[in-house]
Amino acid sequence: MARTAIPRRARRRRVHSPPRQLRLKISAYQRRTTMTTYAIIGSGAIGSALAERFHAAGIDAVIANTRGPASLQTITDKFGSTVKAVELEQALQSDVVILAVPYDAVPQVAKRRSAWGGRTIVDATNAIDFPAFKPRDLGGRLSSEIVAELFPGAELVKAFNTLPAAVLAADPVKESGRRVLFLSGNFPEASKKVADLIARLGFAPSYLGSFKDSGSLQHFGQALVALNLLKD
Repeated sequence: MARTAIPRRARRRRVHSPPRQLRLKISAYQRRTTMTTYAIIGSGAIGSALAERFHAAGIDAVIANTRGPASLQTITDKFGSTVKAVELEQALQSDVVILAVPYDAVPQVAKRRSAWGGRTIVDATNAIDFPAFKPRDLGGRLSSEIVAELFPGAELVKAFNTLPAAVLAADPVKESGRRVLFLSGNFPEASKKVADLIARLGFAPSYLGSFKDSGSLQHFGQALVALNLLKD
């Protein structure tokens, strides 16, 4: 009687993982492609101070204003290896957009886009009544609440508005500790994102809670504005 041939068991293919060096390259590429992008809007005292801090910390960012990249040469001459000058429309596509413009210029920036979903807006403005240099009368409302309404779909965090520009630009790391930067906002995830950025810039972030919890403490004319603290 003829024997029935029994097929040999299929050999298992051994899958080799990529070499360690290749895995590291893939990991670095994934980090680059998912990296948060930052934009500084405004090239005045606060915008320039932020550009200096981003450059010192080695964090890539773009900077823009309404006058175009050519007007930003003094900034890019100093910090151009990390802070690139771009057109305003390009800057507003960044994940985190820092408003370093005068308070009255914010609506002009907001009108450049009709929707802001998925973006974190950092309000570094102060509502000041010039030339009296007093807090603007906003009918009992917080300036950041008004700013938030101009950016539908965005998550707004208030930060970088309490320190004078010269102090903000200076190295925040001292022998006795790191300079404190206050922030507040209604979106915990966005606030954490900005707090992480503040820490990467060398400051000590101090989260005050939601706009309701923090009230006007962080706004111009109140207790925390121009308060220069160090945290060990």
